[in-house]
This record gives sequence, C-alpha cells and structure tokens, in this order.
Amino acid sequence: MNGFTAVSASLSLTWAHDAVADAQLTTADQGDAFGDRVVPFELRQWLARLRLLEGVPFAYLVADSELLPKESIRFFYLDRAWTDALVEGALSVGTVNSSDRAELAAVYDVVRSEIDEEERRVRLPGGEDDVQAPAGTITGFLIRSSAISGWPGLHVRAYSTEPATRDDESIPESDPRRLKVLRMERLAPAVLLVLLDGVPAVVHIEEPRQGVQFGVRLDASAANTFAAWVPGRDATTSEDVEVPPGSGNKVRVDIPFRPGAPGVVNLHQLVAQFVEKKALLKVGDDLDSAELALQMIRFPYRQVFGDTSLGGTPPEFADLFRPQLGLSLADLVATFTAEA
Repeated sequence: MNGFTAVSASLSLTWAHDAVADAQLTTADQGDAFGDRVVPFELRQWLARLRLLEGVPFAYLVADSELLPKESIRFFYLDRAWTDALVEGALSVGTVNSSDRAELAAVYDVVRSEIDEEERRVRLPGGEDDVQAPAGTITGFLIRSSAISGWPGLHVRAYSTEPATRDDESIPESDPRRLKVLRMERLAPAVLLVLLDGVPAVVHIEEPRQGVQFGVRLDASAANTFAAWVPGRDATTSEDVEVPPGSGNKVRVDIPFRPGAPGVVNLHQLVAQFVEKKALLKVGDDLDSAELALQMIRFPYRQVFGDTSLGGTPPEFADLFRPQLGLSLADLVATFTAEA
C-alpha cells in the first residue's frame, strides 16, 4: 500500500510538472496603455494597492504608539521582500493543490512585472505620462501632527536634489528631479502616510497654495495670556526689518486685541502700532490698506527635511519658515525658504 501511494504521488508530480511546462499564458486585457496583459486590470490594481499597504492593519506598520509620538515624523524604507510576500500570500488563496501552486510559481515573474508597472498608476495625476519600468526602491514617511488635522490639504513634494528654481514654479512629477508620490493618505485625522518612488534628498511639506492669508505669530513666552506679534517689514523692499541690520533681531509689532475678546484684532490700535515704527518700516503717517496688507500677509508655510549640513547652523524654531517677498506693480513673486 505504501509503495502504491509513493508511485501515485510520483505520477501526480510528473503530471503537474508537465502541465505547468505546457501551460500557455493567455491575454486578460487588451488595448491597455502598456499593451496586452495577463493579469486582469481590476486584479492588477488591487494587488498594486495591496503592495502600497492599502488594507494592511496599522498595527503592522507601527507596532507601538510610542514609535510615532505626537508631533513626530518617521522616515522609512519599504522592504520589497515583505510586500512581495504579501502579494504572494494574497494570490495563494486561489491555489487548492500542488499543481495550482506550481502554476502560480511559473507565472509569478510575469505577474510581478505587471504589478510593478501598475504600482505607479494607482495615483496618477492628470496629464502625467505612464512610467513603464521595473519597480524601484520605495521610501516614505509617517507623520503624526496637529498640522495634518488642521490643514488636510497639505502638499508633499520630494526631490532627488534641491531644485534651484522659483518656489512657485510648477514642477511635474515626470521631471527627473522630482520623485513620484505613490500614495498619500490620511490614516487618521492627525496621521499621514506618504510613499515615494525612490530615495529623496529633500522633502517639502507645505500648506495648500490655494491662496494667501493674513496671520500672526503667537507669543509662546506669554504665560496665561493670549499674545501675538508680527515682524515688521520694510514697505519699500518687503524684507523683514532687523535692528541692527543683519543681526537677526526683527522689529516686533505687537498685535492689539479688543478688550474681553482675545483673538479679535483692534485694527485702529494696530495701525497706530505700525505708524509708531514708521521710521524703521518706512510707512507714512496714514497707513493705507496696501501697506497694512504687506505687513500682515502670511504666505503658505513650508517645512523642509533634508541634509542640515548643507544650510549651516539650523536657526531658531520660530525662524524655520522665512517668507521673502519681491514686490512690483507688474508682478508679485513669493519665494519661501526653510533652513533646517
């Protein structure tokens, strides 16, 4: 009986090997952007999303909440061996016997190459070209911050080198300097996950650029009070005024609030505050609306993560975001730099 079982098993394995060797790959999709494909489109998309960690429990990404404390960011590499095993595990659900598993192993190289291409199409901005190439290194970061819940439309841009162009220039993801964002999703109100196609040298995280707004700096040193201020700007150059020049000591203009209403600006007193420093700010006795707007305007802030040695000694936290304005009648150019 044992000999018969062994012979039967040997014949089954031989038949399975011959069946796999004679198997012909059939076309599942036609007319796709990359041509005919073996894996159906819906399945390719699902597997590509799975490889980008969609549906993976958060506890598998962050084993303990202390690894991602409040107001923190964690950069990482994504282990391709781990995600490949994840895909293989998902595909193994459809295998029943050894023949199915052998056939899956025979076609897996084709399946993997098609998922490689589909991976970059999960999040494809309008007008961008499809990228047809083997999958590369995936990096990313998790950030847990009140900035994520406060500004749900944050922009993330990653570059292989710091672009030496204007900050308001639109650089497409197809540009060689820029890394494609494969996935960007809020996993919780204050938690953001971003996956990048490659290893970045610098990452920009910034507020949405839909418009500009007025803003102030809260005074953290004022205990049990609501206090704010703005750095005074030169009305002729729009640069922050420093006394003495180049010292880094900005001219402080305190923001007055209405009595009993913290957070509600007293505009009459505010104008008087700027006029009081007219010699430094080069404003007139009658501060007009354009001069007031120049003093109060705050463009979207940007935090830059990169090699701090390239920018010298990191500045104080309050000066990490330094808006710079170039103002003319024909053009208003805003450039933001962040020294970190």
